[in-house]
Amino acid sequence: MGLGPLHTVSLAEARDGALMCRKQLREGQDPIEVRKVKRMAEKIEAARRVPSFRECAEAYIAAHAAEWTNAKHAGQWAASLVMYVYPIFGDLPVSAIDTRLVMRALEPQWAGKRETMSRVRGRIESVLAWATVRGYREGDNPARWRGHLANLLARPAKKAQDEHHIALSYAALPAL
Repeated sequence: MGLGPLHTVSLAEARDGALMCRKQLREGQDPIEVRKVKRMAEKIEAARRVPSFRECAEAYIAAHAAEWTNAKHAGQWAASLVMYVYPIFGDLPVSAIDTRLVMRALEPQWAGKRETMSRVRGRIESVLAWATVRGYREGDNPARWRGHLANLLARPAKKAQDEHHIALSYAALPAL
């Protein structure tokens, strides 16, 4: 069992640490396992400090609501997340969100509601990007489209072309 590098742990500290480890062994505890349990407890405590996806989404909406000129837009943001995302991973720590969870939220409705789910995907991506900048998560954004979800889902439907009526001559206007 290593007690630390020579340049940071003095000989006296190493001797004290070795004595503590021998005492733990005498008491029937494996010092390596004790250290693993302590590190896991620290990770769990750190995870508890990480906000949930729902908390991050609410903070994101509150932070960006001022730039949305339409109150309906903010309502749609919240409603779409409540409907499609929160049941899947709303209460999980934002640092735990991965591609598998994003796919679980998007895939069931992707074929039938592609435009809506494309917007939901973008909203998930925005919230996760916000959480990354705030330091709540690290790594790539699992909801990004290019080079990532584009390989897993069909492309979003393009808007249908508007069909315009043939122009009416001025002379035919009274008959219309």
